Amino acid sequence: MKINTFIAGAALALAFSMTACKQQNIFFEEWNTPYGTAPFSQIKEADYLPAFRAGIKEEKANVEAIIACKEAPTFENTILALEKSSPILDRVEGVFFNLSESDSTPEMQAIEEEILPELTAASNEIYMNPDLFARVKAVFDNQEGLTREQQMVVKKIYQSFERNGVGLEGEAKARFADIQTRLATLSQKFGQNLLAENNAFKEATGITVSDYYDFMGSCPDREKRKAVFEAYSSRGNHGDEHDNNAIVLEVLKLRAEMAELLGYPSFAAFQLSDKMAGSPETVDAFLQPIMDASMLKAKADMKEMAKLAGHKIEAWDYSYYAEKLRAQKFALDESQTKPYFQADSVLKGVFAAAHMIYGINIEPAPEVEVYNPAASAYKLTDTDGSLIGIFYKDYYVRPTKRGGAWMNNFREQETGVRPVIVNVCNFPAPGEDPTDAIPSLLSIDNVQTAFHEFGHALHGFLSQCNYKTVSGTSVARDFVETFSQFNENFAFVPEILAVYAKDYRTGEPIPAELVAKVRSALKFNQGFMCGELCAASILDMKWHELSASELAQFNGAEDIRAFEAKVCKEMGLIDEIIPRYRTTYFNHIIASGYSAGYYSYLWSEVLADDAWEKFVADGIFNPATAASFRQTFLERGGSEEPMTLYRSFRGADPDPAALSRARGLE
Repeated sequence: MKINTFIAGAALALAFSMTACKQQNIFFEEWNTPYGTAPFSQIKEADYLPAFRAGIKEEKANVEAIIACKEAPTFENTILALEKSSPILDRVEGVFFNLSESDSTPEMQAIEEEILPELTAASNEIYMNPDLFARVKAVFDNQEGLTREQQMVVKKIYQSFERNGVGLEGEAKARFADIQTRLATLSQKFGQNLLAENNAFKEATGITVSDYYDFMGSCPDREKRKAVFEAYSSRGNHGDEHDNNAIVLEVLKLRAEMAELLGYPSFAAFQLSDKMAGSPETVDAFLQPIMDASMLKAKADMKEMAKLAGHKIEAWDYSYYAEKLRAQKFALDESQTKPYFQADSVLKGVFAAAHMIYGINIEPAPEVEVYNPAASAYKLTDTDGSLIGIFYKDYYVRPTKRGGAWMNNFREQETGVRPVIVNVCNFPAPGEDPTDAIPSLLSIDNVQTAFHEFGHALHGFLSQCNYKTVSGTSVARDFVETFSQFNENFAFVPEILAVYAKDYRTGEPIPAELVAKVRSALKFNQGFMCGELCAASILDMKWHELSASELAQFNGAEDIRAFEAKVCKEMGLIDEIIPRYRTTYFNHIIASGYSAGYYSYLWSEVLADDAWEKFVADGIFNPATAASFRQTFLERGGSEEPMTLYRSFRGADPDPAALSRARGLE
């Protein structure tokens, strides 16, 4: 195609300046490794900054060549050229930002702090360039002859320019660019502070943040539970060097100002303008009934819990007595199930589900280098033996890893390129002494998390798109969680449990009566579980629905706490439950792309639950249903509008009541 010559010519000017460095910097050339994966042992921290800067120069040269092109703008010479304009940056960003989250050393943090303003400035230079936008707009205005996937690529890139201030002029344009740069720096600092706070929490309490819920559900010492609750719920709010209050307020104010510059009344209105939900009003109307149903359920559960406790239930009592109530109702506590959920065995179950449903084969890939000794590599192939992609599993908690669990790409899928994907979790690490150590044993929630994150991975792996702009998980934020939450359903299907749920001590399979208890108990405590999730979603929305003038009235920690309390009261959240994330440690919305978007988990859950009902009705292992799901959703990525894809699979719009049925909130 023309594009290859076009890009190569544009990059030629860089060749001479980079030739002397080629042997020293691994990012300047394609990797001659198994499957083109990153050669981690050859990467030095000193490589990152030169690679980033060379990548920025390469991208700039390629963009200048697009603008200078004398031919009329076409999809190939403008849109595709822009998508392929940054091969060096693609390589270095794919490695660096994955490792900066899972192995965030002080040295990596310093590199990130230095390069983020430069990357933001380079991005602004591209997406605020009126001459480049004129070519993009020309293609957007004349899409005759384009495939539907190409039309979606054009739409997404066109919107990226609009949403990055290309229409602004003069002082407004300069201010928008300054805001973008400052927000990148603040988000990075928030994440670093939270990592430090999480490590301080472990030092003070002896437990990791990822073990918090397990601890609160099992510790009989009420005073210790209270101390741990207070330490957990006050992270980022200690008035010290890692305090996040000032950062949060500056982020919120800058976002509101940015939205105002673009003509939106609030950042929430801006964020939702290109999502499935469309508007803050739609999200608010969606969330409140879920909150109401959750609190009704929680209050009913709490009455029974108080009888067991013999005293009023406080926030630090809730999980402990919920476990007592679960044991009473279902004769089940997690000490019974954990021996059957050893982490490596659960991974076998995750892989088995993918094979049983989609025909995927997964095997260890020892020839693929990993970035940390705790990580493992696997090769995925299809039924015909063709390569699907390479998978890294990084399951265990460590001090340099940020909290939570996530899926990310080292390399995205496009024509001729198969993806490289990682799942990162913070499961308890196995003991160091293999002779007598207990392995990593997972809670029921951990098991669901493993299936959840591999659901994201499947979305990336099974993508059959031509362009990375719309491949895999490159979909609307309130659509992307559909497939991860859908995949959770396979965790406790008896046929899949039979593959992986075996006592690590004896090898005995999990008893059928215990499976029945687990499945019966899945809908238990949903008042709390759904309530804290919904409360965090509403808190996120209410912060981002504030206008710039309203946020100007906020000055510090006291204002943040007062606003949180006001929002929680108005939504009807009971005192015994707090939002899953309070503002100063709400990483999703400050540093991880879910701003005015945390509702996405519940929004997507409606689609996931409704789709699962079809699987159940057709037979969970019905090959035709699985093939339709794969071909309609997982292979299509963002190459079509989400609801169009959903209707083509389901034959109708999703039933909003599916979530309530799945969680037992009717």
